Amino acid sequence: MMILETDRLSIAFGGVRAVDDVNIAVEAGQVFSIIGPNGSGKTTLFNLVSGIYTPNNGSIKLAGKSATGLAPDELARRGLSRTFQNLQIFYRMSVLENVMVGRHRHERTGILADLLYLPSVAQQNETSAKAARTALARVGLADLANRAASSLSYGALKRLEIARALATEPILLLLDEPAAGCNPVETQEIDTVIRSIVKEGITVVLVEHDMRLVMNISDRIHVLASGRTLAEGTPEQVRSNPAVIQAYLGIHGSQEAARAFD
Repeated sequence: MMILETDRLSIAFGGVRAVDDVNIAVEAGQVFSIIGPNGSGKTTLFNLVSGIYTPNNGSIKLAGKSATGLAPDELARRGLSRTFQNLQIFYRMSVLENVMVGRHRHERTGILADLLYLPSVAQQNETSAKAARTALARVGLADLANRAASSLSYGALKRLEIARALATEPILLLLDEPAAGCNPVETQEIDTVIRSIVKEGITVVLVEHDMRLVMNISDRIHVLASGRTLAEGTPEQVRSNPAVIQAYLGIHGSQEAARAFD
């Protein structure tokens, strides 16, 4: 089953086609990575798929149903969740509370019930906290649930964002550079988390610059350059593609990608 499909997806800003006729097809249960040089359109493509931008042309399907032009909240209800390049953490809240924010689409009580703190609100909070603790356990942060988010290391904050995205109970998770700024130990932790998520049946679409991570974890890789598709294939096919080496990987990147298979 195809969990995500785009057909001739395009968007332009001031005459510059940031994404130009891009077709992708992501099978359920895959890790599908999108790579390319800075400015190649990777995050713009994510913004289109997640409803932040509306495409000028083309279409998007989520789990076989049209999702073109849907708002992010509607896409979340359909089972799509994402993280961002820059940390979006509530530092004055606890680790648990940050993840509970991700439960909002599953909560049903209204403002009046919250103000009066009716029994239904207490029950809902308990349910959300339980689900949030489960999400934290999935990323290895269960023991830090009651800590202030501001006390976490950078790598742990990256995993906290993934936990919050998981709290929405997605079928498709978009991860925008989850290992950016991480040291090798933290990157390995991210690798472990992604593998675990996929084993649970969640499909992952990944934008990432760490070629060792990408080559190690991906089932398929889609390469963008100047907003257009340059290549797509298995990690082995992509890392040996001369056009990809010339446009993006270069000699150093090609060697780094090759080391992933050592």
